[in-house]
Amino acid sequence: MIESVELNKQRDIVFDAESFGKIERAYLLLSGLPDCKVEYGDAPNTLRIAYNLRHYTLEGLESGLINEGFQLDDSPLHAIGRKIIYYCEDTICHNLDIPSHSTKMYEREVFVKAYSQQPHGDHDDTPPELRDYK
Repeated sequence: MIESVELNKQRDIVFDAESFGKIERAYLLLSGLPDCKVEYGDAPNTLRIAYNLRHYTLEGLESGLINEGFQLDDSPLHAIGRKIIYYCEDTICHNLDIPSHSTKMYEREVFVKAYSQQPHGDHDDTPPELRDYK
């Protein structure tokens, strides 16, 4: 089960150097989205966003910005980091769709049933003289 704390994300969107004057427009676009908090980052070409994975993913937010004509920083470090975040968030979102099974409540019964189906002890068809190797 995924905890709600794991669904709250805070990421930096880094724009390329040529987008310096356009960051205010990106700020206005992202801050207009419900359940998405935006602030200016530490670097001049960075926005820091906070969102919940039930509503948004970094890939979706950045794709929307790219469709609006913004250019992201494609340096190797940022590109690789971005792909890792995309993959991790996609995995978490897919895991949200999987129903949780309450096997922990019946853990003992699950193992007893699995153990009873294996040949052992009195259930073993091997003759007793062959079971005890001396």
